[in-house]
Amino acid sequence: MKIRTRYAPSPTGKMHVGNLRSALYEFLVAKHEGGTFMLRIEDTDQERYVEGAVDIIYRTLEATGLKHDEGPDKDGGYGPYIQSERMKTGIYMKYAKELIDKGEAYYCFCDKARLDTLKTKPDEDGKAIAFYDKHCLGLSKEEIEANLKAGKPFVIRQNIPNEGTTTFHDELYGDITVENAELDDMILIKSDGYPTYNFANVVDDHTMNITHVVRGNEYLSSSPKYVRLYDAFGWDVPIYIHLPLITDENHKKLSKRSGHASFEDLLEQGFLGEAVINYVALLGWSPEDNREIFSLDELIKEFDYHRINKSPSVFDIVKLRWMNGEYLKAMDEEKFYEMAKPYLDAALPSDYPEEKKKKVSGMVKTRIEVFPDIEGQVDFLGELPDYDPEMYTHKKMKTNAETSLSVLNEVLPLLEKTDDYTNDALYAMLLKFIEEKGYKNGYVMWPIRTALSGKQMTPCGATEILELLGKEESLSRIRKGIELLEK
Repeated sequence: MKIRTRYAPSPTGKMHVGNLRSALYEFLVAKHEGGTFMLRIEDTDQERYVEGAVDIIYRTLEATGLKHDEGPDKDGGYGPYIQSERMKTGIYMKYAKELIDKGEAYYCFCDKARLDTLKTKPDEDGKAIAFYDKHCLGLSKEEIEANLKAGKPFVIRQNIPNEGTTTFHDELYGDITVENAELDDMILIKSDGYPTYNFANVVDDHTMNITHVVRGNEYLSSSPKYVRLYDAFGWDVPIYIHLPLITDENHKKLSKRSGHASFEDLLEQGFLGEAVINYVALLGWSPEDNREIFSLDELIKEFDYHRINKSPSVFDIVKLRWMNGEYLKAMDEEKFYEMAKPYLDAALPSDYPEEKKKKVSGMVKTRIEVFPDIEGQVDFLGELPDYDPEMYTHKKMKTNAETSLSVLNEVLPLLEKTDDYTNDALYAMLLKFIEEKGYKNGYVMWPIRTALSGKQMTPCGATEILELLGKEESLSRIRKGIELLEK
């Protein structure tokens, strides 16, 4: 059996991290076995449709490398691949009527007023639940035909028996058995003629020959109804893999309102697409060893869905930042500069030399985790910030305000005298001074670096900063440091 999986998003906005994980796992399940990964757009919920959301889906799959083999733009013989277009072929109504003929579904003509009387007390989310009472199942054939002829609005409902049980199998959770009395007669075709998500899903997965379905475990409760539909048609049930919940650091469901809940949010925050994919792959799945950094090709090779965990996965932004930093460190210098340049341009003066900008890029490359970190690392090169003279006190370097003032007064004439402001020449000169005085390196370099940057953390050392600032600006900042300490 050739494996066929599908990613079937609804175009309702940005791609949530949970949806991205489903897409990734669908892709990996197929590609690990040399199978086919298909894209299907599920746009039957017209009320939630968001203009431009289909473009977001394409952009995200392109940016993550999850290339689909079939889809609206790549016909593989199973199209149309957009549900609203499939609906026009009459496929959903055809299969719904087939179920009616088998007694597995029925027309329901109940209006909103009657349905409101069936609502029970609110659930955990504060929504009132309506459990249908099979009222229309008892209509005679003549009553049904009269209602249809009169153009009375209707839905088509699944007919689930009140007795017995239904057993559903999931690859991770095993067999799950539910009492049929707990299953509502869900709507298959809505009053606007569109199929519901659940019904279209089953029809499409069967007619498109899907073998494995990966999705969030919030769909576990609907799964017995899916199984009943497959059985009613006499179709094989695909292999289901329900994924654990993704939570935030407080173990609450990762909300769409969270600042890092969607792929586009993360890209805007300076994360790399490949780092996000690597991290998302580990939200619920673990390799045989403790390895954490994987390319997409390596994930394809290693991925085994039997190693997916049932426990909720915590989306840890600190861990993702670390992983992104590892990707930045490993990145080609030129590619890094190209991606870092907009951030460097924003943080440095407009006339800052390109050659120096490239040097700064090389310095920050191993010290940042996301690109927006650049500004805080290099902004001092454009303008010296206000800083507290307490910064000159450093226990490890054995410096304080008094010793720092003395050191700055000693090195100022040396820095005024030299015209060679290259890092190597400056370092050699200061090292000679340190040896002659019998000082420790940090005892001298810390006050110089503090005076030049006004920061406790910089992407480079004192002599590198001297070179980047040049003689005039360096001397100006040293003098300001002396003035600050003298006060």
